[in-house]
Amino acid sequence: GLGFNIVGGTDQQYISNDSSIYVSRIKKDGAAYLDGRLQEGDKILAINGKELKDLRHKDAVELFRNAGCYVSLKIQRRLQPQNGPVGHQGNGDSGGLPVAAILVPGLALAATAVWILLRYRQRI
Repeated sequence: GLGFNIVGGTDQQYISNDSSIYVSRIKKDGAAYLDGRLQEGDKILAINGKELKDLRHKDAVELFRNAGCYVSLKIQRRLQPQNGPVGHQGNGDSGGLPVAAILVPGLALAATAVWILLRYRQRI
């Protein structure tokens, strides 16, 4: 996987009157953790150019599961770390490098490592 969990959707709103998809947890040593830019509480606006508007939670999960090896995320950064629902700023542009500039190579490296590990295990 991509190394993070999501919450939200039209059927499981994380924030009242907001059906957006949010990062709820970054898995230690996963692709997102190793990349270091995605943060818990970030709102995910799009994956691989597909906007995540008005989706049920399970449909959003399917988009992430079927994203492929090269993933581009458009995110909206949270204002500050806090417990519970989070605030947001801006119009979805986080500035700096796009998440994909580091996440994609990181995911490719992680996928290659998993492939090598699986091939190695099959030979034993």
